[in-house]
Amino acid sequence: MRFIMSLNGINAGYAATAATAIEKVQKADKATASSKESAYKSEAGATYETTVSASSKRTKNAALVAQLKADSEKRSAQMQSLVTQMFQKQGIAIGTADDMWKVLASGNFTADADTIAQAKEDISEDGYWGVNQTSDRIFSFALALSNGDEKQMEKMVQAVEKGFSLATKSWGQELPSISSDTHSAIMDKFDNWFKENGSTATTADLLK
Repeated sequence: MRFIMSLNGINAGYAATAATAIEKVQKADKATASSKESAYKSEAGATYETTVSASSKRTKNAALVAQLKADSEKRSAQMQSLVTQMFQKQGIAIGTADDMWKVLASGNFTADADTIAQAKEDISEDGYWGVNQTSDRIFSFALALSNGDEKQMEKMVQAVEKGFSLATKSWGQELPSISSDTHSAIMDKFDNWFKENGSTATTADLLK
């Protein structure tokens, strides 16, 4: 039963670290693009045009990113609050999120029936922290931030991989199978996207 809580926690942690890594890549590229755009505008006779459709797409994607981020943060906060309260009742002190993941990984705690039932639901096949929904959210987040640009999507693959590595570090040991399955599902979605968009890129090559 404690393992169920651990699985619930690690997929939540993986989703959070992957999203953070994705955002960092996007922000860095946005700053670079902004600098290039300014230089382009300053050239004699140069004009910078943004089509209505492109602008509309960015606006729509920005709204989607904000929605996904807000929802994920809310659900992560709820899960962390639940775990923190459970630990406090058992006299387990945690100072940081990493401390929480490590305690969950250790299995040195007990969980009441209601908490276990919620955790089981959350990591079920179609649960919020299950493989399907978690992989869908992370991929949708990456796609929206990239605006469907192939080169940006290639960078998003690297960002998701970094998130996986950070989650492993926070967990303090090899991640359980649910997180590995989530990682595989996300990479499959990237590979399908590359193929459907006529790209020869594959996640296997990008992660060599």
